Amino acid sequence: MNIEEFREYCLSKKGVTEHFPFDEHTLVFKVMGKMFALTGLERIPPQVNLKCDPEKAIELREEYEEITPGFHMNKKHWNTVRIECLQTPFIFELVDHSYDLVVAGLTKKMKVELDRL
Repeated sequence: MNIEEFREYCLSKKGVTEHFPFDEHTLVFKVMGKMFALTGLERIPPQVNLKCDPEKAIELREEYEEITPGFHMNKKHWNTVRIECLQTPFIFELVDHSYDLVVAGLTKKMKVELDRL
């Protein structure tokens, strides 16, 4: 998977927007204003940071050398994933997990708004 495929998948999810809040090289994806994925566009090999359940994060890091604690993130809740090394369906699962965690944490009002989109 490359960054463009990753970007397209993130943007296909309901309520997702993209931003450059930190600099012109760090692309951030948010659902209802809450960050669930980000990537440094100049990173080689391509890597992304995805939110993850803490227990699952540890399991993934132990099983895959391509998944490490989140670079410049809270290492308990974020993983860095080298996306060119893993199968696309698996990357999509990780993105879905990150997105779902953020949606689960939205307020009731925000969830209703997301459902209306």
